[in-house]
Amino acid sequence: MHFYEPRQGHGLPHDPFNAIVGPRPIGWIASRSATGQLNLAPYSFFNAFNYTPPLIGFSSIGFKDTVRNIEQTGEFVWNLATRPLAEQMNQTCAAVPPEVDEFELAGLTAEPSRLVNVPRVAESPVAFECRLSQLLQLKGADGTTVDSWLVLGEVVGVHIAGHLLVDGLYDTAAAQPILRGGGPADYFEIKPENRFKMYRPR
Repeated sequence: MHFYEPRQGHGLPHDPFNAIVGPRPIGWIASRSATGQLNLAPYSFFNAFNYTPPLIGFSSIGFKDTVRNIEQTGEFVWNLATRPLAEQMNQTCAAVPPEVDEFELAGLTAEPSRLVNVPRVAESPVAFECRLSQLLQLKGADGTTVDSWLVLGEVVGVHIAGHLLVDGLYDTAAAQPILRGGGPADYFEIKPENRFKMYRPR
């Protein structure tokens, strides 16, 4: 077993933490600043946290434009990152000035939402319209704050492409979601052949 204490370094060519906790869903987050500037960016620290009300969240390393926009307006939209949209999603990672619209940069369509004043990615088959519920600066075990921010939002509106609903059930694999792996460039795709069923014991 390779053992290390993170505070003292991992002693490996690349930090394995992200690869171990993975693959991870991608938080492809659309936001709008108080002055109306659109932003679209992917976050690999993302997941769902509650059923009722439905809560999702992502963590931003650094107080980036997305976090600032959500703090200002209280709204954002999560868009499903899929294999057909992978290259465009990757383009929205670019470190560009706040005035650059990543929708335009990646050649994506900003489709108006129904309940929030932030557009969704029209090309994405699933989107969640969200309202901010909590914005937290993260802390270490010793109570010291770190330059990372957890954004939690309540899902108030859900868009699902019709072809993904089969007999009323959402077909996860059919959406071709992509997930972030480890290393500088690893991603994974969910495919039907990877599916297996396992029911909870009674």
